[in-house]
Amino acid sequence: MKHATLRQLKVFEAVARLLSFSRAAEELHLTQPAVSTQVRKLEEHAGNALFEQFGKKIYLTPAGTELLQISRAIIQQFEAAENAMLQFNGVSGGKLNVGVISAGDYFFPRLLVEFASRHRGVTLNFTVHNREGLMTHIAENLTDLAIMVRPPTDLDTVNQPFAPHPYVIVAAPNHPLVGVPRIPLNRLMREPFVVREKASDTWHSMEEGFGGDLSGINIAMEIRSTETIKQAVIAGMGVSFVSAHTISQETRAGSLRVLDVQGFPLMLNWYVVHRRAKRLPPVAQAFKDFLLADGPTLISQIVPFESASQGTPQS
Repeated sequence: MKHATLRQLKVFEAVARLLSFSRAAEELHLTQPAVSTQVRKLEEHAGNALFEQFGKKIYLTPAGTELLQISRAIIQQFEAAENAMLQFNGVSGGKLNVGVISAGDYFFPRLLVEFASRHRGVTLNFTVHNREGLMTHIAENLTDLAIMVRPPTDLDTVNQPFAPHPYVIVAAPNHPLVGVPRIPLNRLMREPFVVREKASDTWHSMEEGFGGDLSGINIAMEIRSTETIKQAVIAGMGVSFVSAHTISQETRAGSLRVLDVQGFPLMLNWYVVHRRAKRLPPVAQAFKDFLLADGPTLISQIVPFESASQGTPQS
């Protein structure tokens, strides 16, 4: 193992965590052949197979399971050393590691650009996940800050709300409920729903919006992609519960309409989350302060919220 490289260990860790060469390649911004090559070289250094394949699925071998724990410890030690050195750089020249759930993908890059414009020389490492993936990144110390709607309850984290996050019910423009005032929930629940997967933040928020019980929902389709959900609703497959921050373009264009449902919009919050024991690098602390101070105003400008009752964006 003396000739193994940190790059090989990082590639191996990603494949082992995702149990997929293609998904690891996407996360690492590499080609799948490049990922396979790095893993093969590491196996040569280790003198053991690290993965085995049954059908289309891959699994860690016993040697791979053992090496995974060691690899993570090595990677964390390198990150600790990097963070320690960054303390001397201050904010400028620091590296910001931040992960966000998929609904934040609609505005978060512009927040990062604004932050970077105020702090020249900052390096940005920005990743987008579903809830499960982001929870893994928090638990395994793979990100400095996490941006989400529902902070973890089984980890010792600091969770600070920094901006409102409205959820609404949307439909195609020609849906019969468009324009109907104060639609009761029991009437809405007869409609076919296009929903996010049950492990997602959106699903859990939807549970809250419907009083904790979704057993009466008429689920027409379950989809992991918000973009695909919007297209399904536009096509007339049903209504959907979505983050208002994901539909600003469609409501402005008129391809989606927000329904006037009793109890909606459901107003939740965006949270910035990090492990309580984590010593935030100066750049991460500066970004957290930036979100708490300027996040609400900037988000309302980037993705203005249009309610069914107003018909015009809120800012």
